Amino acid sequence: MHDPRVFREQVELLRDAMRRRQKLDDLAPLLDRGVALELERRTVIQAVEERKAARNANSQEVARRKKAGESADDLIASGRELGESIQKLEGELAAAESELRDILLGIPNVTLPDVPEGGEEANKVVRTWGEPRKAEGIRPHWEIGEEKGLIDLQRGAKISGSGFIVFRGLGARLTRALMNFFIDVHTSEHGYEEVWVPVVVNRASMTGTTQLPKFEEDMYALRDEDLFLIPTAEVPVTNLYRDEIVDASTLPRGFVAYSSCFRREAGAAGKDTRGLLRVHEFDKVEMVRYCTPEQGDEEHEKMTRHAETLLERLGLPHRRVLLSAGDTGFGAARCYDLEIFAPGVGKWLEVSSCSTFVDFQARRANIRYRPAAGEKPKFVYTLNGSGLAFPRIIAGILEHYQQADGSVTVPEVLRPYLGADVL
Repeated sequence: MHDPRVFREQVELLRDAMRRRQKLDDLAPLLDRGVALELERRTVIQAVEERKAARNANSQEVARRKKAGESADDLIASGRELGESIQKLEGELAAAESELRDILLGIPNVTLPDVPEGGEEANKVVRTWGEPRKAEGIRPHWEIGEEKGLIDLQRGAKISGSGFIVFRGLGARLTRALMNFFIDVHTSEHGYEEVWVPVVVNRASMTGTTQLPKFEEDMYALRDEDLFLIPTAEVPVTNLYRDEIVDASTLPRGFVAYSSCFRREAGAAGKDTRGLLRVHEFDKVEMVRYCTPEQGDEEHEKMTRHAETLLERLGLPHRRVLLSAGDTGFGAARCYDLEIFAPGVGKWLEVSSCSTFVDFQARRANIRYRPAAGEKPKFVYTLNGSGLAFPRIIAGILEHYQQADGSVTVPEVLRPYLGADVL
């Protein structure tokens, strides 16, 4: 969320940021209303302060007259009128501030200067690793997975609906192997603290990490309760310190968590819906980092490298893509997508999005740190990224490591976890 002062101090910067995101036409009325509300809010605050000062002076004069044995009926009546006026103005102020907050909650973050302007066509490949395997003769992962009894799409659809997957036998063990491998690397080598968090969160948590109010229709909500299934462990992990002041000496710090993730919008675009490419429930290991503003860029690079390290050890050819302003998520200031190449479907598949939010989430969730004793608290910077998401990694393994006889070689780093060399 933006500081309300943006409407009186940096509104043109905000307009330009929305233009770079290709959102200005849609958001211009909100920005104009925000400017008007911020002016109204300050005007009302001044009026309230003036009337309170007048009421205080009035009360003092009433006390003086009574002490002197003089009549104060006229001042008492004036004081009553001032009180009623203050009450009315405070109601107007509350309404203006509520509407202003709603507007602020609906405006995306300002992207950082190095983020390309424009839409998806402006995305920039900034790093590549490995040589994508040629697609000739490679079968798609859903064929190999079902043939070998690793995934059961039919029964997943039967028990839950389209977009839900059953992993069986070695497929289930492969999922568990990925979880343990990813978390072991992040905790033992990258310095993350492992946490195990709820997959059900409240409205305040979803608002803090920007899923609400804008994307509420895409979330799975619990009937008759103001609770939601998480779309990613980012939500509960980032909110661990909501409404708290963290110790500055602990920054930067990282958390890693495994969770199931639930997203209603999976496949809504009508593409990439086969197999494991777009599902409503999936498993993922998530990285979350807190840092100071001065550490922000370094921490973003560090976290992205942590995710890339896993792909390198799995031996999966991949690339890092710097997303354009128009393709960057609502709350992010900069985002790198990590994509692996799946030769069986002939596509690059996103397996991680590593984002820095600067203070956008922390302002909504009120997560702060105190730079030094006696100094005013500041908002932390938050970052998160998948490290990594399982379904497309499994798809990539089934296709990249596929052999001519239909078997699939297990990446070497996973063999101790899986207890098998071949699927």
